[in-house]
Amino acid sequence: MEELAKVIQEGATAFHVVSYVKQELLRNGYQEWKYGEPWKAEQGNGYVVTPYPTMLIAVNIGRLSPDFNVRLAVAHTDSPCLKIKSNPQLAGEYYVRLNVEPYGGLLKQTWFDRPLGIAGKLVLKGKDAFHPVVRYVRSDRGICLIPSLAPHLQKQGEKKEMDIQQEMMPIVGLRSAGIENNGECEDFLMKYMEQSWDIKKDEILDYDLYLYNVEQPESVGMNRECISAPRIDNLASVAALLNALKSISESAHPNVAVAAMFDNEEIGSRSKQGADSALLHQVLDKLGFALGMDSAVWQDKLATGFLLSMDGAQGYHPNYTEKSDPTNPAYLGNGVVIKTSATQRYVSDSEASGIIKELCRCGKIRWQQQVNRSGMPGGQTLGPILSSYLPMLGADVGIPMLAMHSARELAAWEDYRELEKLASVFYRYPYMEADNP
Repeated sequence: MEELAKVIQEGATAFHVVSYVKQELLRNGYQEWKYGEPWKAEQGNGYVVTPYPTMLIAVNIGRLSPDFNVRLAVAHTDSPCLKIKSNPQLAGEYYVRLNVEPYGGLLKQTWFDRPLGIAGKLVLKGKDAFHPVVRYVRSDRGICLIPSLAPHLQKQGEKKEMDIQQEMMPIVGLRSAGIENNGECEDFLMKYMEQSWDIKKDEILDYDLYLYNVEQPESVGMNRECISAPRIDNLASVAALLNALKSISESAHPNVAVAAMFDNEEIGSRSKQGADSALLHQVLDKLGFALGMDSAVWQDKLATGFLLSMDGAQGYHPNYTEKSDPTNPAYLGNGVVIKTSATQRYVSDSEASGIIKELCRCGKIRWQQQVNRSGMPGGQTLGPILSSYLPMLGADVGIPMLAMHSARELAAWEDYRELEKLASVFYRYPYMEADNP
């Protein structure tokens, strides 16, 4: 549980998620591979590579026999949020506002009336044009807020599509408080960067800055059985994988265990750091070469491997019971969810689902199966995307959640514990006898 809370607290943006996971793995004995350089791999060691700053691939090589297996688990590092545009100042006579745009399918109304911090990446002048300096930054408190319109000012019964450009622009301050508002578009944001992060204005070439919910995770429920927090989707999966990667480095296992954490899942995965790219295949090819494997033999190993796609599942909502399938709902606190779909929006088939159920039996892990209500397609995961170019048996799993894509989501601690156990069993199987005497 501590792992999940820490990943959420540290992971204000995908940049910060990857930075934290990488440092934790290095602290636990993993070695760093540089993308674009030759790799050396030895049995019993762990390695981590970050080809781009918002995605990471980690490898833990067990004690391999000729019939070893490749176990690949994937998650994503991004969450729905608001991104600050270039030239962000929206001039006003009394208020200073930021010009922002939505990233991913955020539940818009939940972002109102919350303290929002600023975090992301700054690109600074370097030794030459092709080698800029990259720096990650984050505010340690709320900097802005999107105020709701009072009900007294709304027409009774009026329902309309939200105008994001008008209604979701956050207030960062008041002119009367001394914030510059002289028509030079970036002055107030540049001034804040200079004062808060000790950066000179003329050093800044560009930025990727986001607004994030600064509220902390909190245990809720009469018995504190649930977690309410930002970014549970999909940092719960990231945290479970991080815990598994650390645990298998301390015990024997017979597999090549791989964890890939991609960016841009919330906007379709079609980017160099997303799952819908050639990057993972290239990394796996380099891994096979580093292991000294013949190319054809390595491809056979990949073909007989297993893909575990980890992402949140839509939990049964007691106030909207008609939104769940009548015989396959996913209840909070009822265990890991195995997700299936006739339209292949999830990668699971009956054989893969059966394997996951057997792993759960071996690890004494509670599980439940979910199928979307007919006529409601649900969201697509990384599983089908990856299996389209990396044909491998695979399953989609995750923890059930309520308020998915809200600024603050809800899940059950027990489900997260079961997901941690599944990730560890997945990597270590069949070396489970010591864990289940």
